[in-house]
Amino acid sequence: MPTPPTEQVPAIHHRRVGDITLTAVSDGFLDGSMSVLQNISPEEASDMLRAVFRPVPRRTSLNCFLVHAGGRVALIDTGAGTHMQASSGKLPRNLAATGVTPAEIDTVLLTHMHPDHSNGLATAEGSAAFPNAELAMHGAEHAYWTSEEAEAEVARSGQGVPTGGAYFPMAKRQMAPYADRLRLFQGGAEVFPGVTAMHFPGHTPGHCGYLIASGGQSLLIWGDIVHLPEVQVPRPEVTIQFDVDPAQAAATRRRVFDMVATEKTHIAGMHLHFPGTAHLAREGGGYRLYPEAWAQAL
Repeated sequence: MPTPPTEQVPAIHHRRVGDITLTAVSDGFLDGSMSVLQNISPEEASDMLRAVFRPVPRRTSLNCFLVHAGGRVALIDTGAGTHMQASSGKLPRNLAATGVTPAEIDTVLLTHMHPDHSNGLATAEGSAAFPNAELAMHGAEHAYWTSEEAEAEVARSGQGVPTGGAYFPMAKRQMAPYADRLRLFQGGAEVFPGVTAMHFPGHTPGHCGYLIASGGQSLLIWGDIVHLPEVQVPRPEVTIQFDVDPAQAAATRRRVFDMVATEKTHIAGMHLHFPGTAHLAREGGGYRLYPEAWAQAL
């Protein structure tokens, strides 16, 4: 008798944006407390999750994206590495299923430096997990995570990082192997063939999305515009303790919601449910998320 499966097949999903191939690569998920949500009670947020048959407490998907363009390969975000929950850190296994090796990635683009996005940069021994890649991020992001003043403020206030200042030395360790191949950019810059950085500050000072455009088609990878879509799409005022500037994060979320709904932009997100691609539309006085249906053909 055949043995029943004990795990899912590798979580990857390919799609085309004009001449560019985009591949969603799952890093797994993280489970966490409802208490980090702000401007909403844990009870109300939990009720919203139960109403749409989602786990309580919250479960957060972790997505990374491969971009094949112009004969080059970029990876947008690197997942949680080995430093967080056992349910995360799945990028290496799933990346292998794409046929791309870490050595073949020539650019790593970061949306921001929180550990569920950047802890896959370095191995446990401290070497570069992507040995031939340059590391690129917004200049304001690098400035923030290397600032002693910012580190002291987070340790004092707790806003921005629930674990106090621990994220700062973690970020520095992850960046260290790329010190001689670090590229800093500003919003609006083309950072990879067909990929333009869009500055979405608030969650962190240099938090970025990436607009992928080719052949009259486009898709916006919006980073961490939402962490918990079932709550923050209908209630965009809900922020999270991970936001460095909650008021700015909420304002940025409303601005991006308005932009993608008006322009009917195809979106992808690091914390939308895998494979993380969708549309956002206005509904009543708010918004509704429509996940993209799986397609057999590219």
